[in-house]
Amino acid sequence: MTEVHAVVSGPAPAQAAPDHDRPDGHAGETRVRELLGRMTIEEKIAQLVGFWEKEDGEAVAPLQGEFGDAVKLEDFARHGLGHLTRVYGTRPVDAATRAAWLWNFQRDLVTRTRLGIPAIVHEECLTGLSAWKAATFPTPLAWGAAFDPELVTEMAAAIGASMRALGIHQGLAPVLDVIQDPRWGRVDECIAEDPYLVGTIGTSYVRGLQSQGVLATLKHFAGYSASRAGRNFAPVHAGPRELADVLFPPFEMAILDGNARSIMHSYTEIDGVPVAADPTMLTGVLRDRWGFDGTVVSDYYGVAFLNLLHHVAADHAEAAEQALAAGIDIELPTGDAYLTLGERVRAGKLDEALVDRAVLRVLRQKLELGLLDATFTDEPPPAVDLDAPEHRSIARRLAEESVVLVANRDVLPLPAARRVAVIGPNADRPAALFGCYSFLNHVLVQHPGVETGIEVPTVLDAVRAEFGADHVTWAAGCDVDTDDRSGFAEAVATASGAEVAVLVVGDHAGLFGRGTVGEGCDREDLELPGVQRELVEAVLATGTPVVLVLLTGRPYVVGWALSRCAAVVQAFFPGEEGAGAIAGVLSGRVNPSGKLPISLPGSAGAQPYSYLHPTLGEGSEVTNLPATPAAAFGHGLSYTTFEHAGLTVPATVPTDGALRVTVRVTNTGAVAGDDVVQLYGRDLVASVTRPVAQLLGYRRVHLEPGRSATVELTVPTTRLAFSDRTLTRVVEPGEVELWVGTSARRDTEALTTLVGDTVPVTAESPRWTTSEIR
Repeated sequence: MTEVHAVVSGPAPAQAAPDHDRPDGHAGETRVRELLGRMTIEEKIAQLVGFWEKEDGEAVAPLQGEFGDAVKLEDFARHGLGHLTRVYGTRPVDAATRAAWLWNFQRDLVTRTRLGIPAIVHEECLTGLSAWKAATFPTPLAWGAAFDPELVTEMAAAIGASMRALGIHQGLAPVLDVIQDPRWGRVDECIAEDPYLVGTIGTSYVRGLQSQGVLATLKHFAGYSASRAGRNFAPVHAGPRELADVLFPPFEMAILDGNARSIMHSYTEIDGVPVAADPTMLTGVLRDRWGFDGTVVSDYYGVAFLNLLHHVAADHAEAAEQALAAGIDIELPTGDAYLTLGERVRAGKLDEALVDRAVLRVLRQKLELGLLDATFTDEPPPAVDLDAPEHRSIARRLAEESVVLVANRDVLPLPAARRVAVIGPNADRPAALFGCYSFLNHVLVQHPGVETGIEVPTVLDAVRAEFGADHVTWAAGCDVDTDDRSGFAEAVATASGAEVAVLVVGDHAGLFGRGTVGEGCDREDLELPGVQRELVEAVLATGTPVVLVLLTGRPYVVGWALSRCAAVVQAFFPGEEGAGAIAGVLSGRVNPSGKLPISLPGSAGAQPYSYLHPTLGEGSEVTNLPATPAAAFGHGLSYTTFEHAGLTVPATVPTDGALRVTVRVTNTGAVAGDDVVQLYGRDLVASVTRPVAQLLGYRRVHLEPGRSATVELTVPTTRLAFSDRTLTRVVEPGEVELWVGTSARRDTEALTTLVGDTVPVTAESPRWTTSEIR
């Protein structure tokens, strides 16, 4: 190849986080301090709270029904307002009409409050702007499966542009929790079980969103995904080494290299201390260690939960004091607890300097956003196309790259004119393509009869378009999560009359028990929900070859299907263009290139499991309960074959240096395709136990049949850093085994030795593996 270009395995590192007075230098800092000096205590506290206009019966946050609006917005905001919560994303509203309302409200804040400071408007934006008729992209697990940080940046920039046009300043995404247990309902919001993949993809999202002038909010700092038994809000007992080496790195990368401007705390407690009240986390790690200078916002009702759920505060006033002291600057979605701060200050129970600290951070952020000079005398947008063709193009490309071909017994791709039976509860259901935080499953489900507002072909629609409606029959067979088997007979008959059966099974994403996956929808087991496995077994019994398509928000125990189905295709809620991507994989129009961002479990009893386990983490002859997954992290098949050869590494590398690794990749098959080169390493001897495999870098590369490329990865030795016995993050000298393949499969391998002194790792140390293709 003549083309030579360089990228990082993830977005290019940004400049170091700027000073808080960045917008106008010292003049900006002088301005916000002067403004603070003019504020009454009521005006200060108004900047530290949000307001959420809700209607009875809506439930899109935990325990939402326990909190009521005591006053109307106009009265609430008479001293100003810090945040306005989910103006577009709480119910289906016309965007242009709502924008006109928003501009008028902001204008009133400017003209009718003493200080004239507009509010920051925030929205959910995990799989696209959570608003009616807005584009809905693949879920974060699909981003991880695509291994394409540049495309994620492009997606996030498109989301950010829509938000900015509507007067939204802050997005509550991305989720940087590293998956620890697939039984946890919020897995569908996460990117991967590997912290480096989470960090690179998540930082890519941050950079894209913030390129449009919209602040990203990292969620949920930290430890939320490590809850006991995968139960939402359950206690976390992660040790300091696991926090430092697994759970913190994605946040560190997004802050130091992505300049993320906001953080949301985790609901959880860690070893008995709720994160919302922990200054060692919210101030010590975030600000003192990483130099974070943005705002920390509470997860919804998270401050009040210190009283109501954690019982470390006797009332909301004590909860507010603890959270403010720990480092939470803004209470969202409303001011249930922080509105008590004024009384605490006046009573001499709270140092007003803590209030001032938080208010200054909010004012600096409003200065960054241009809000301190905004008048809102301009006209709001008369119309905004929230699902424009360019959005759908990004959604299609990301969906196509994210579909994982897990198993194939030479049945895929399906030839034209094949008689295809499409069967299953997710075959003709638009909601099956979307995650928990999509507008359709998060909000619209509570408004029956309201149109979806975006075009969403189902898998059945897409298969009919791909193969011709005359060649396709269909039967639902069963629902996603009931015991109703009355449709089995029709499904069996439909499969018996076809040459191949495409069974589309999996999840329904929802909230708080309204789904099989999603926030508050945890699982005791990892079997397919309801009677779906029985449906698959019944169709398998017909003898018709079965292509199992999994539309899920978590991995399920499907080892039985890998050995019995003709093919297994995994799609993690691939979004509005996801059905076409799946149909394209079935026909061969799309050559699958997705890789598993999370191991497919061998059993529920083996959880929690991560490929990052030490030697004794998977099981051997010392136990009769091995944890071996059915398919490993990084696994994914293609319709072509790739050969990795000529892995070269230096014999020795200084402990404070970088490994320059090259590998030759050749497309040895008959069709063009994308390979994801995955470089793994293993520290053979260390002062503490180390994983048997660790992703060090990756690069997606497209190759025509018979063509080759040399991929060069430059890996800073800090990619091999860990917390030693003193809990100091270091790079130690010693032998390191390297290989290209997946975490389990080694196509080619080599050894190198790190030489020199043990080197401490700091915030200034490099975190990124760069790559070139020649």
